[in-house]
Amino acid sequence: MKKAHQVWLPILLVCFATVAASAQSFRVQCPTTTLTHPTNLHNNNSEPAYTGPTVFTAASNNTFQRPTSKVNGAIKCQQISGGDGYSTMGDGTQTYMFSFGPLSGLAKIASGQPGTDFPNEFNQVYTGPTLQPGEPATTDDPNGDGNVNRADINLGAFKYNGAIGLVGDLQFNRTVGIFQLTEAGSVATVRTFGGHGLSVGDSFIISGATPAGYNGSFTVASVINTTRFTYVPGTSPLANGFGASLVIPPVDGHVDARQIMDVGVMNGNIPAPLMALDEDDEFFLTLTNVGMIMRPDLFEQHTVHFHGYPNASAYYDGVPDASVAINIGGSFTYYYLAPDAGTYFWHCHITPPEHLQMGMVGQIYVRPRQNRVPTGTTLSSSLLLQQSDLRTACRRLGDGGPALPTGTVAPPDILCSNPMPAVATAATGGFTGGNATKLFAYNDGDGSTQYDVEYPLQIHGFDPNFHFVGMTFNPEGFADMKDKYFLLNGRSYPDTVTPGPLETISTDGAKHFSQPLPSIINIPAGGKALLRISDLDVTEYQTLASLGIPMKVIALNAKLLRDQAGNNLYYNTNSITLAGGESLDVILDTSLPKSDGSAYKSGEVYYLYTPNLDHLSNDAENFGGLMTEVHIN
Repeated sequence: MKKAHQVWLPILLVCFATVAASAQSFRVQCPTTTLTHPTNLHNNNSEPAYTGPTVFTAASNNTFQRPTSKVNGAIKCQQISGGDGYSTMGDGTQTYMFSFGPLSGLAKIASGQPGTDFPNEFNQVYTGPTLQPGEPATTDDPNGDGNVNRADINLGAFKYNGAIGLVGDLQFNRTVGIFQLTEAGSVATVRTFGGHGLSVGDSFIISGATPAGYNGSFTVASVINTTRFTYVPGTSPLANGFGASLVIPPVDGHVDARQIMDVGVMNGNIPAPLMALDEDDEFFLTLTNVGMIMRPDLFEQHTVHFHGYPNASAYYDGVPDASVAINIGGSFTYYYLAPDAGTYFWHCHITPPEHLQMGMVGQIYVRPRQNRVPTGTTLSSSLLLQQSDLRTACRRLGDGGPALPTGTVAPPDILCSNPMPAVATAATGGFTGGNATKLFAYNDGDGSTQYDVEYPLQIHGFDPNFHFVGMTFNPEGFADMKDKYFLLNGRSYPDTVTPGPLETISTDGAKHFSQPLPSIINIPAGGKALLRISDLDVTEYQTLASLGIPMKVIALNAKLLRDQAGNNLYYNTNSITLAGGESLDVILDTSLPKSDGSAYKSGEVYYLYTPNLDHLSNDAENFGGLMTEVHIN
């Protein structure tokens, strides 16, 4: 007979662990205004043109600097889940994963785009129909009959990008009296009896208005003061709306846990949800740990670690020894200020060899300020302006920079990532009307990294035996780990060229779109494609070769290939090799003639593949592995 404490102590410990986990809460954060991006200076739901560094002025109490003009960047938000899921390989093998899945930006992710939202996208409360537990994330009643069933699962028709489960906290819903509604042209102005507390991009509801055209849900277009704001009602003409009331439904981070669990359980993606920022953005990333339905015995924590990415604070680094880890049943919002442009990646830092091997890896890239240089402004003059920004200054002697004491000279910055180009060009920006008509990979100052289309390509591999024992309660053989499946964006050939997301039926009986990113590359004839390549393999070096279109390598590990004198060190090659934890930026340029002097023509197909033959297979000797197609169209 065992003693009583030998029997009950383990049970009590499990109970206490369960209580601790249940004490967590699901929440999200996506502010519409911050100290760095105040809405009175810029609408954070769009990117501003870059006309020079943000101007900061000391606050009245001299305790901090605050922006006062030329605010650059905006606010971006995203929510992800940490849990498990299944994916299907090119040979039909279903693979169990620990993985991250999307809890916001689902329509974007379904179409192969980054799931990163502006606040007005993220903070939208979903009011459409949903399917029973299993697939509300991909159902939007596309036939409009009001009867949602599995036949209605249609990613092409699904348009919702807000945070899953986001709900207003009803006790804080506020009703504000309105004493006047007027319209000039198509813009309405609301006057309230008291302060409304609304910001640009916030939603509100008007009811009881006369005429009825004022009633409905609207979005704040601009805030005049605490009692007035404007919006575009979409109905004209209108007159005074006496007797109306204004209901402000707060979006304060409260969520419906049931909806999050319905979507998040078994919703792991490979690769993990894609993220994309612009330089100077503030990024709020919420990780919600929904647990693992296939391994209920594991109380696995998860974190987000941005590999090689300068953090706003060590608190957000994701290495649990120096920051925090998120328990099952809890959420945590990471905060980042977008650093220099480049291709980065992220992963879980809990038992990294295990969680990376199981699929907890994703890609993030930062687009340069140069995309926002106004049309007609030279890129070199814009890059010179950046030397006055202490956060990104990259000076050579004579480049100028921050004001210095009389008689001193600005020393060159030996650690700078993109110095002024040695050869000045007449290249200009193309930002107009809030849109970039010219795209660049880096702040090159000479236009040399311009491209037409961009594609993320994440290389990854896995050991099927390791995944099997991870699902079946067996000890994991770390020493014997060796990858046998090799993937581009979570797929092996020919799945790499299958358009749209791939679905896998999981243990909950529902189909989950666990492989959202194809890797087929489409280049407009005479155009350029930027390939953002990262290797997150655990056990192997990986090589990719291009047949017929040379690869111009412009950056390594998010650093432009340029020496401190400003000389471009780009090089052409037909193959690149990466170790796990490295990234490369490569341009495929079809504006140049082929080796035989002829031009690239629409309809031609080329291949991007690995020359390592054992990486061109799915475990056994058959098709698959690291290969995709490049189409000229």
